[in-house]
Amino acid sequence: MISIHEAIDTVIGAVRPLPAEEIPLLAALGRATAAEIVSPDDVPSFDNSAMDGYAVRGAELEAGRREFRVVVDIPAGRWVGDQVGAGEAAKIMTGAPLPPGVDTVVQVEYTEQRGETLVVREPVQPGANVRRAAEDVAVGDVLFPRGTRLGPAEIGLLASVSCQEVAVARRPRVAILATGSELRLPGAPLAPGQIRNSNSFTAYGQVLAAGGEPVLLGIARDDLDETRRLLADGLEHDVVITSGGVSVGEFDFVKQVQDELGVERHFWGVATKPGKPLAFGTRGDTLVFGVPGNPVAAMVSFEMYVRPALLALQGRSDLYRPYVFAAAEEPVQRSRGRTEARRCRLLHRGRSLGFTTTGPQGSGILRSMALADGLAFVPPEFPGAEAGAEFMVMMLEGSATERPPFPGGPVAPAVNS
Repeated sequence: MISIHEAIDTVIGAVRPLPAEEIPLLAALGRATAAEIVSPDDVPSFDNSAMDGYAVRGAELEAGRREFRVVVDIPAGRWVGDQVGAGEAAKIMTGAPLPPGVDTVVQVEYTEQRGETLVVREPVQPGANVRRAAEDVAVGDVLFPRGTRLGPAEIGLLASVSCQEVAVARRPRVAILATGSELRLPGAPLAPGQIRNSNSFTAYGQVLAAGGEPVLLGIARDDLDETRRLLADGLEHDVVITSGGVSVGEFDFVKQVQDELGVERHFWGVATKPGKPLAFGTRGDTLVFGVPGNPVAAMVSFEMYVRPALLALQGRSDLYRPYVFAAAEEPVQRSRGRTEARRCRLLHRGRSLGFTTTGPQGSGILRSMALADGLAFVPPEFPGAEAGAEFMVMMLEGSATERPPFPGGPVAPAVNS
């Protein structure tokens, strides 16, 4: 067996980013840029008002002038080329361009207009309430380096510089194959000894969440020819994920078929629990993962190795889940010779974090993953500890959104007493 770090390095070292494609901007949410994006425009392209109010000369305010003659009314979208002179003001709306001659906007709340006369009741600093040309983006600015994930703000910024299409890495096509004659799809009757195929469904969701295009190949029964045929189909994709069939049982054919089809195996077995019988190989640029058949082991293996690979294929640089350090709220049992990933729930304790495990931790107990928002890693040969011991916790999907910000309380959490 190899270590977690060795396994991750081996997987990422085998990734070759996928080719780029041009797609409409509105279709680019969640995709990664395939090249550096440089702004062709200034944003904003002109000085404009940040407030509804009156545009005047700041030097006159500073000199004590409080009355001005209103000479023009400028709504947003109207360009006025005539200069506003000394002692004059322009009534101006938010976003409207500043006319020549003025450099300061007094918000309407600080003023009173009597006919054509403006009275400034509370002056502002020269230059106040003006958005300067190019203060957001200047021509030639690098907006995003290659490999940037495009979220809503990024999409909006690209729109602001008139980007209509964007080059992004192609989504990886991921073939998903479950193995085992005992598996049945949801809805099919179960005979004694048969179980539902949940692994294909969890993998499908995990692939989608990582930006891939999942392709379900079905279930390969414990038959050499059928396994060979379906795995050969899978190797036409960018990534193959098989679940089950990578242990040492008499009917575990996946490794044998991989060898026959020319898959170069880079490792088989990682010192983790769950997820020990993980296999990884390549054929050309196709990545081939054999994850364990137990549902939790399959999901944990995906999180730790497959997900980073899918992101790397898309040219992403943010390959890994965020992690925190949290204190166990309960005694922690000893571990054996492998790093253990224990499913847990994070708890907020003032400025600190704690965690509790999500019940029984067997690798077949899928409910332990459904209840979890993190994986607490217990190092190998850990002797056990009472509550309070601190561990690294890798956060899972949803963990950052379930706790609403400032739920009726202070902005800063109270310090523990």
